[in-house]
Amino acid sequence: MRKKLMYTTMQLDGRPWVLLATEQGLCRVVMPNETLEDWNGWIQKVAPGVELEENEHALKQTGMMDWLQSYFAGESMAYTDAIPLDLIGTKFQQEVWRELGRVPYGEIRTYGDIAAAIGRPSAVRAVGAANGANPIPVLLPCHRIIGANRKLTGFRGGLEMKRRLLDIEQIEGVTDGGHARFHF
Repeated sequence: MRKKLMYTTMQLDGRPWVLLATEQGLCRVVMPNETLEDWNGWIQKVAPGVELEENEHALKQTGMMDWLQSYFAGESMAYTDAIPLDLIGTKFQQEVWRELGRVPYGEIRTYGDIAAAIGRPSAVRAVGAANGANPIPVLLPCHRIIGANRKLTGFRGGLEMKRRLLDIEQIEGVTDGGHARFHF
């Protein structure tokens, strides 16, 4: 049972990001277009009655703050299991999220590629939904997942942010697209 949810805010690329962790590890990276208040419903669902505590030291201890700063400084940052995670989601979602962590820096995959990699080639839409629910964007690089037509698709952080992350990694050949609700 999760008793405490720790959080801190940090500036990345000139924008505020929020990191959340339980006693087990990092559980959520909140992108700049979202606020901690936006996640209140999620917090109450996964840990009702949890104590919310601002604790920059605890989040620094995970290693995620340094990892993100290096990433946004343009360093080639691969997924690392040295950052403790508390992935809160279904077994299927966790399977998809772990596969996201295997997509190398500077490379892209399609939703179909991820579905095939987890042994469920017909679960493309379910993979898309799990990708959209990814709690640890950037480290578990959902931004590297694109449509089969090589177009940007939805992204919780907005397509402008997805394009920015692909640019940091110097990923080319991905065209604009995506649903209008992600154009921010």
